[in-house]
Amino acid sequence: MTELDILVTILFMTVIGALIGGFTNYIAIKMLFRPYKALYIGKWRLPFTPGLIPKRRDELSTQLGRTIVQHLLTPETFKKRFFNEEMAHKTERWIQNQLNVHVFQSPRTLNGWLEGVGQHGVDARIEAKLDELVERQALSLASYIDGKTVGELVPDKWKEETELKMVQGAKYAIDRGSDFFASLEGRAAIKNLLDEFLASRGRIGSVLHSILGESRPLVDRLQPEIIKFLNSPRTFELVVTLAYGEWEKFQERKADDLLKEFDFEPLLLAVKQYAKEIANVEGRLNATLAETWPTGVEWTRTNFTPLVTEFIFQQGEEKLEEALLKVDIEGMVKTQVDSLPLERLEELVLGISQRELKMITALGFILGGFIGIFQGLFSIMMNSI
Repeated sequence: MTELDILVTILFMTVIGALIGGFTNYIAIKMLFRPYKALYIGKWRLPFTPGLIPKRRDELSTQLGRTIVQHLLTPETFKKRFFNEEMAHKTERWIQNQLNVHVFQSPRTLNGWLEGVGQHGVDARIEAKLDELVERQALSLASYIDGKTVGELVPDKWKEETELKMVQGAKYAIDRGSDFFASLEGRAAIKNLLDEFLASRGRIGSVLHSILGESRPLVDRLQPEIIKFLNSPRTFELVVTLAYGEWEKFQERKADDLLKEFDFEPLLLAVKQYAKEIANVEGRLNATLAETWPTGVEWTRTNFTPLVTEFIFQQGEEKLEEALLKVDIEGMVKTQVDSLPLERLEELVLGISQRELKMITALGFILGGFIGIFQGLFSIMMNSI
């Protein structure tokens, strides 16, 4: 063989090998999807029809769904993605922002919020409840003191303080009386009392007045004696003893008998009115939440929003696996893959791996060409033997 024949043989075998290799790979890639349906000659189904992916589509969708659930969209994946610290901070800020915008910065009054959920006349109902509360407390108090003495109702500490105040009061009264009678006003009072006494006795008083003469000498004698009497320790003991006696009698009285002497209806009405004025129900309900609760934003930011966020995330983590089972992601993936048209599935796969598939086809041409070269050389060698 001439050199030209050798060169032509090698080139021919190279081209043929390259065409066979490249076209084979191209056909193999196409047969992944094509044909979409089985082809028949009579009742005989042509081999390799339908294509690999259409034929194994059910297994592919099932395996794809199982793989996604077991390795991609697992509960741990969702927890890491949605229940992390950063997401918790974002959620907390979002909740607080919604509270600020829609609640605390809202111009709606509390009555407006209540009427929005169908609650009307709340102020009148609250005031009625206040009246009922006052009446219940009054009945409870009356039931508590029924049949009891004042001494049984008064706490021991109050008794001790009352007795101490009685002693101090007696001392104060005697001292004030002694000072008064030692003064000019006290002397004048003694003289007036003496004159009134004598005048009130009629003829006897006139006789005594004529015998005694002017009342001034008598006042001079009475004033020191009165002061001496008041400053006497026995006078103090007498006053204290009398006060203690009256205090003991007072403690032995039935409390309900004592209260019967008073009309408590006006007092009860006054307490009800006072409770309403203090509560100021109408004024509070006709104010916005920000006006009624100025520190509400800070309080919710510190005490409410973190707890709500923590509760949401805790419940979310606990219910996540159950929710994923109910969602049935594996079934959803299988259904979607099964319902996807084969043309769209082919376009999707080829669109993703188009470059690699072209490289496979090109590799087929190259490998086929090399094989053709070796076949040409082998053929020349065999012919030369």
